Amino acid sequence: MTTLTLNGLEVSVEDGMTLLEAATFMGFPIPTLCHMEGLSPYGACRLCMVEVGEGPQAKLVSACTYPVQEGLKVRTASNRVLKARRMVLELLLASCPQSKQIQDLASAHGVRQQRFRQEYEDCILCGLCVRMCAEQMMAKAIGFRGRGRNRTVGTPFDMKSETCRLCGGCMQVCPVCELRCTYSEPEKAICGACANLQPPCAEVSGFDDMMCYMVPCAACEISKD
Repeated sequence: MTTLTLNGLEVSVEDGMTLLEAATFMGFPIPTLCHMEGLSPYGACRLCMVEVGEGPQAKLVSACTYPVQEGLKVRTASNRVLKARRMVLELLLASCPQSKQIQDLASAHGVRQQRFRQEYEDCILCGLCVRMCAEQMMAKAIGFRGRGRNRTVGTPFDMKSETCRLCGGCMQVCPVCELRCTYSEPEKAICGACANLQPPCAEVSGFDDMMCYMVPCAACEISKD
C-alpha cells in the first residue's frame, strides 16, 4: 500500500494506482475527457490536472498518468487547479463549441465565456477513438497522423480501411460526437442550461487550497446561513 495526503487527508491506496484512480476511489471526483476505464491512460485533455507538492515547488500534473507516491501531497481542486481547468475548457470550447460534454463541464466550472477565436475543428485529439479501436476492438483501423497543429485522426493515407468492422465504437466514446442542442455562434458558445451550477468553494472561502468536490456543495450551503 502507498500512503499519501489527498486534499489534506492521509489515505492509503494500492501500489501502482494513478492519482486519478486514487482520488476517484476516495470519493474526490476529477473531470476528464480523454480517460476511460479499460483504455490506457493518455493525458491529452489536461482537464484532470491536480497540484502536487508544496510551496514554490508545487506543480500541476495530469492525474490520469501520474502514479501515486509515498508521502505525496495532492490537491485536486485548489485555486490554481480550478483556474487551469477553466483555461483548458475555454480552449476546448474554441475548438468544439457544440460538444455537450464540454459544454456541461464548462458550466459546472463556472465558465461563462471563452476568449479565444472559434475554430470549429470538431476534434480535441483526446485519442479515445484511436485507443478504443486498437485496444478493445483489436482493429487499429484509425490512428494519429501528422504532428503539432497538423495532427489529425484518420485512416492511413485517407484510404478505406480493410480492418474496420463499422462497429461504431469510435463514435460511441467520442466526447465531441454528442452534440448539444443550442447555438454555435461564438457569442452564444456557452449554454449552461443543462448544468446544475454550484459556486466553487475556493472562491467563496478565500483559501487557495479549499476543496470543492461535494455535489451539492455542503460548505457553500452552510456559509449562507
